Amino acid sequence: MAAESDLEDLPGVGPATAEKLLDNGYDSYTSLAVASPAELSNTADVGESSAADIIRAARKAADVGGFETGSAVLERRERIGKLSWLIPEVDEMLGGGVETQSITEVYGEFGAGKSQVTHQLAVNVQLPREQGGLEGSAIFIDSEDTFRPERIDDMVRGLDDDVLEAMLADREIEGDAGDEAALDALVQDVLDKIHVAKAFNSNHQMLLAEKAKELVADNEESEWPVRLVCVDSLTAHFRAEYVGRGQLAERQQKLNKHLHDLSRIADLYNTAILVTNQVASNPDSFFGDPTQPIGGNILGHKSTFRMYLRKSKGNKRIVRLVDAPNLPDGESVMRVEGAGLKPE
Repeated sequence: MAAESDLEDLPGVGPATAEKLLDNGYDSYTSLAVASPAELSNTADVGESSAADIIRAARKAADVGGFETGSAVLERRERIGKLSWLIPEVDEMLGGGVETQSITEVYGEFGAGKSQVTHQLAVNVQLPREQGGLEGSAIFIDSEDTFRPERIDDMVRGLDDDVLEAMLADREIEGDAGDEAALDALVQDVLDKIHVAKAFNSNHQMLLAEKAKELVADNEESEWPVRLVCVDSLTAHFRAEYVGRGQLAERQQKLNKHLHDLSRIADLYNTAILVTNQVASNPDSFFGDPTQPIGGNILGHKSTFRMYLRKSKGNKRIVRLVDAPNLPDGESVMRVEGAGLKPE
């Protein structure tokens, strides 16, 4: 109710409009300040002119849109969390782990281990900070029917004993890493903190991203705020539904909107966004690896970090950092085992 009365302080926002805004996830001046007039007009049933006035007032009230010094940016970046893969070589390559306030894209061919990464990080995000986690819950948007609670079970039990002991203590579960009843209770608790939704098509997937923003906002002040949003895979539905060059522009436009919604969650709520992406073969490539990520320049520009997974011998996988704003390219090796992702 407090948030609603705050919104009513903006010009042109009465009780009915404030309620519509809140229902659609606009629960702060900042969330309104970064909206577009067309988007707000459709949401709140107001004219674009009125929507522009609301956004202008919200920007003034939230004090966004101005310039700031590099020192202020550095201070804000110090609040960024790093989510560990628990694989030293990969974490070092990433400068400490997957960053909050960013979109990290993991792409690779079928069976490379992309879904294994999303499952492992949905577990790792719940670890205490001193163990490499962010002490938060996770959202999993599943577009390819890949989420398996059994894998979460395997990965929790596959953690090192000292990590398990810290998790049990953190959740006040009696017992130790060798106690089967304690581990059963821990697995159940970890699964309870992963919010899963299956996306049936691209429009439903975009809607789930908007619902995810509401869920993140609702849990922001809770004991377990959402610190990771996984989308596995980002591009499968878009690739299947928009076929041929004639539909390419519409596909890229919708994909851009979807990425914008995910990016807003990252920025507003200090959350890490992890998306997986499919690859296509480039028949014109005579040298090197012919596989390339789909999604075009829109996804390439919007992803803060791009990582390429490829198969190696047996259960080994090569993890390559392809693009990052402040890190050099690099390669690491990991193993995909029954107990989860492990160092080489």
